[in-house]
Amino acid sequence: MPLTSRPEEIKSIAPLGRLRTTINVGNPILATWNAHKTDVDGISVDLAKSLAAQIGLELELIPLESAGEAVKVVTNEDADFGFFALDPKRASHIFFSTPYILIEGCYLTHKTSKITENDQVDQNHISVVVGKGSAYDLYLTRTLKHASIVRAPTSPTVVEYFVKSEALVAAGVRQQLEEDIKKYEDLKIFEKSFMTIQQAMGIPRSRPEAAQVLLQRFMMDALKSGLIHQLIEKHKINGANVYEAF
Repeated sequence: MPLTSRPEEIKSIAPLGRLRTTINVGNPILATWNAHKTDVDGISVDLAKSLAAQIGLELELIPLESAGEAVKVVTNEDADFGFFALDPKRASHIFFSTPYILIEGCYLTHKTSKITENDQVDQNHISVVVGKGSAYDLYLTRTLKHASIVRAPTSPTVVEYFVKSEALVAAGVRQQLEEDIKKYEDLKIFEKSFMTIQQAMGIPRSRPEAAQVLLQRFMMDALKSGLIHQLIEKHKINGANVYEAF
């Protein structure tokens, strides 16, 4: 169903006359490359296509390997919007819509480790490997007072980086960790998550209020119409919950 929007709203969100979005392939819940890395697919891709179709604009996808890269591109207005985890540090530069899905941030360690609970991680002798610039990197940077943080280049490289390091713990999105540890026999994921990650759409905060209004209206329509539920089922996303906005 077309999104009712005024010309000034459309111009405010896409001043170049086409809609440009970052696609973070570093988060497999949101998007992934195809086998030949020639195209991307996922819930964020479908949401971007839906927004573009509803306001009648051509869509340009900008695939990136990490959330940190996507934040930079959108903040600099080299893209009109993107898909991000909500975080107060990012919110100074990016306006976020209402969240659409909730995912878990979890720890992993070696099966022989005596560290088994979340509250055992924040100790002076423990290093935690995270994906640079990820939502859980930003969160743990604020909340860990004693443990040190070691940053892998991207979220998909966290487990490989952890195995090669002397760190005792790694952190990441549960689904990414579950997929990555299939290559290793001696790793385990903590049962309980240490954070809930709220995924939302975001535009440069420097854009006019009309753009914010349009983005928020699109997201609320997507939640209310059941589109988010449909996309989760389509892409067979396990372990993610729809944000209950109503």
